[in-house]
Amino acid sequence: MHTWRKASVMMKSPIALTIGNFDGVHLGHQAILARLKANANRLSLPACAMIFEPQPCEFFMPDHAPARLTSLRQKLGYLIQTGIDCVYVCRFNAEFSRTSPEQFIADILQRQLSVHWLLVGEDFRFGARRAGDISMLRAHSSAHGFSVDVMSSIMLDGKRVSSTAIRQALTFGDLETARKLLGRPYCIGGRVVDGDKIGKKIGFPTANIQLKQNRPPLTGIFVVSVRGALASSPTQPLPAVASLGVRPTTHKNGAPVLEVHLLDFNQNIYGQYLQVEFLHKLRDEEKFTDLTALIRQIERDVAQTKDYFMASPLHSSGMLSTV
Repeated sequence: MHTWRKASVMMKSPIALTIGNFDGVHLGHQAILARLKANANRLSLPACAMIFEPQPCEFFMPDHAPARLTSLRQKLGYLIQTGIDCVYVCRFNAEFSRTSPEQFIADILQRQLSVHWLLVGEDFRFGARRAGDISMLRAHSSAHGFSVDVMSSIMLDGKRVSSTAIRQALTFGDLETARKLLGRPYCIGGRVVDGDKIGKKIGFPTANIQLKQNRPPLTGIFVVSVRGALASSPTQPLPAVASLGVRPTTHKNGAPVLEVHLLDFNQNIYGQYLQVEFLHKLRDEEKFTDLTALIRQIERDVAQTKDYFMASPLHSSGMLSTV
């Protein structure tokens, strides 16, 4: 899969295109991308997706935007797995936000991207102040040489599959619902960075995962599986227990931190990129009276995690980015 950040150097021949944030690349997104690829093959065109970085809500409301489900790296990894041919990562900035719907159609879709077939969701809006809609796209499509197809929402158990629904499930610790909507366990990826070594001092060394966002969509103590720790077998999942939160017992006014204690593991993994799959929530984060009480609770967390994996052994199947 090819990735571009400038539309002017992306395509000089016709393409089939879809547009969206694709945050999470959930089952609804996967259905859109499958339909894109099928029609691109039918028309003998490259199947391409246009995504935005940052996402529009992050540009307009940086302090109040919804928590991200996937970093750009994760998103591109999941898009690769769908089998599409290329992704245009559009920089969403002040200049782009002022693009009128008519400019978007003429300058970006036609002149820069050479769109021949366009697939959008049923609630698609575009252009400055979200003034453009599907009716406008269809009204201008013939004159600009492309056709428009619309994808209805994907429903699961009577509910619309959406990034919002997944965030809500994660907020309430409902990892099973999030897994169903995503088509895989929820995952956070990041590099192992140096920490304060408190876990090591109390007998539970942890890998501190660098978070790209300061407001993760979930918090608490979790049973997780981790990939990327074994250099010889980076896709092999390893059992672990994770803490995602502000660590109130040992820190005041701390930023969210993802700490992972790999079970029966003793290797130096600083700098490695790990992928942490959230399998089961053990409890909410809480503040303990002292370190002794914290240690006792961690011992219980580790024991429960081992019991979980005894009942549900790890396996290597499932859709997971390895980039």
